[in-house]
Amino acid sequence: MLKKLFISLVILILILVSSFYGMKVWMKSLIPEKAYYEALKKTEKSDLDYLTSNPSEYRGKILAVVTNVGNMGEQLSAGFELTELARAYWVFTANGFEVDIASPEGGHPPSVLDADDMGAYDYAFLNDPASQAKLENSIALADIEPMDYEAVYFVGGKGTMFDFPENKEIQRIVKALYQESRVISAVCHGPAALLNVRLDDGQYLLTGKKVTGFTNQEELFLIPNANEVFPFLLEDMLVDRGGNFVSGARYLEHVTQDGQLITGQNPWSVWKVAELVVEELGYDPKARPRTEEEYAIELLMVYETEGYEAAQEAILKSPHTFQNVTILSHALVSIIDFEVSKGIELLRLANSLKDR
Repeated sequence: MLKKLFISLVILILILVSSFYGMKVWMKSLIPEKAYYEALKKTEKSDLDYLTSNPSEYRGKILAVVTNVGNMGEQLSAGFELTELARAYWVFTANGFEVDIASPEGGHPPSVLDADDMGAYDYAFLNDPASQAKLENSIALADIEPMDYEAVYFVGGKGTMFDFPENKEIQRIVKALYQESRVISAVCHGPAALLNVRLDDGQYLLTGKKVTGFTNQEELFLIPNANEVFPFLLEDMLVDRGGNFVSGARYLEHVTQDGQLITGQNPWSVWKVAELVVEELGYDPKARPRTEEEYAIELLMVYETEGYEAAQEAILKSPHTFQNVTILSHALVSIIDFEVSKGIELLRLANSLKDR
């Protein structure tokens, strides 16, 4: 994601940093070899014990909803974020739920695949015939009977900002599920689905509820003219609809729960959102090995809340492997945003991780 937007600045920064730490070998040492990524792309469902061992009993169905909007004008792609669908899909299925994939119009919805963000579970989803058949033939929302589902999960992606807010079928489904005490969940731009849902009392569903979503800060950093690209900024509209918007650190995991309403701020919040859905449905989530990306996000959260020394100590104490590219990306974001000292500290953290 970040590489596509900041490629020219990143190249300059890499040159400067490489020179400072001893030529290009330092930067190369922070990034996995090409063979690592090639092997990752071949991941199958059968390779992941979490998905195949100790299957849970059948517990009902969860509806995952994605956008049909594939572009936002000339040279601006949209679609849904595949990582936000795949990771939640696996959590739900591993915990005994059948997942149906739907979209406003049905059919094969456009997805966004970014190699920078893709992990083993995401490629396993792409390589799984059953999940791909559901995705290629998503159910039109008009054909959905809400009471067939224990929960609904709205997948993020920029396209949701265009076809979710005014969709009457979304409003019908969410209202029916919410008023029957079933679980409503969404992540990143997915909460756009909730903006115009009114309950029987005439109030917006969001009125007085804790909620989060992709923040103005995150949006405007990536798309400086987001006010022109989108019909609104999501954070602003969630507040306008009466939501108590709660934000976390930029591009780090942050989730809010207000009873049966569960929302995540960004793509790095998907795992937690999905597992909270399982909990809210009355089950203990199946034990899941955390990913290297999650450990990196956790380390960044330690840095944000406790500082550099605490993060270094966390590295020394942890037996886990961290995804160094995630640390490096946050360092570059900080430098580009003129938080130079923060960026340098994060580069030092990345350097501390290179031999793990």
